[in-house]
Amino acid sequence: MKRLGSYVLCSRGLLALAVVACSCYVSANYSAHSSGKNVFETLFMHLMPAPLVKDPGAAHGEEEYLLELPLKVLPLEMPMLKKPVDFQQRIAPEVEYPYTTIYNVQIFQVASVLLCLICLSGVPRYLRTQRGDALTRMFAGFAMWIRDEMVYPTMGKELGRKFLPYFLSVFFFIAFMNLAGLAPHSATATANVWITAGMATTTLLLMVGGGMIVQGPLAYWKNLVPHAPLALVPLLFVVEVVGVLVKPFALTIRLFANMTGGHMVVLSFMGLIFFLAAPERYGQGVGWGVAPLAAGIGVFIMIVEAFVALLQAFIFTQLSIIFIQGSLHPDH
Repeated sequence: MKRLGSYVLCSRGLLALAVVACSCYVSANYSAHSSGKNVFETLFMHLMPAPLVKDPGAAHGEEEYLLELPLKVLPLEMPMLKKPVDFQQRIAPEVEYPYTTIYNVQIFQVASVLLCLICLSGVPRYLRTQRGDALTRMFAGFAMWIRDEMVYPTMGKELGRKFLPYFLSVFFFIAFMNLAGLAPHSATATANVWITAGMATTTLLLMVGGGMIVQGPLAYWKNLVPHAPLALVPLLFVVEVVGVLVKPFALTIRLFANMTGGHMVVLSFMGLIFFLAAPERYGQGVGWGVAPLAAGIGVFIMIVEAFVALLQAFIFTQLSIIFIQGSLHPDH
């Protein structure tokens, strides 16, 4: 039995590593190359989503995208990119990649979903039978911690049990995207504001939709305004509606800014090596001299980022729990 458990643990662990490795390979070999005006600009552009192309090393000519669907995007259709990727093209509003292209961050979103299925597949059986390998026990501990320390204390057992699958999915999905972004040649999906905005929108829909279902369509909007003089009701209503919209906006910016900021710090220290080693500045001697300090600080920041990756998943999930509970039961 122990040998069978070790085999399952080894196979699932190798499968999870294979998912991350394949994602990094695709991102490294099929992402469109970017070049900026200087080393810092070029490094920072690695934080931006890059389309997957068939020949990322092509210097001239039309880009051949890895996937182009024969779809037309209503009035927002953008022209195809015809020139090598550079910084000016990346920021110019009149030149954008087509909306039907696959981007490298989407690869890691899919990888995170697969990691959730692989790592959490044995948790239900473990909770029923208390039998499972070390990987299952670890993720079962995370799941029970989210349930007993985050969801139930805020929402109660009856209501919390209904929303628990969503909050578990949010936590592990964000955690895997954050951690996968630390691997070499990877892309951090949560460093893209549109992805964090999409997840925050699901929380907003549960806030408003759940509140209208539990309280009633009219009672939900009525209960937004506290008891106040009639003359102040219109102003307070506008303020409360803005407050409802600000909550998912805060979720969006908090996760995006923290993941982007950490990567920018690491890239800044790495960029110092190449910046100082440039012939027009101090030469390779200074670059080699600065390299140990810059690399050491970069490694330290990466270790901190591993903690931040889990911390940001916790914060996003905990705030979502509080926001949804407050919309369902405003009296609490």
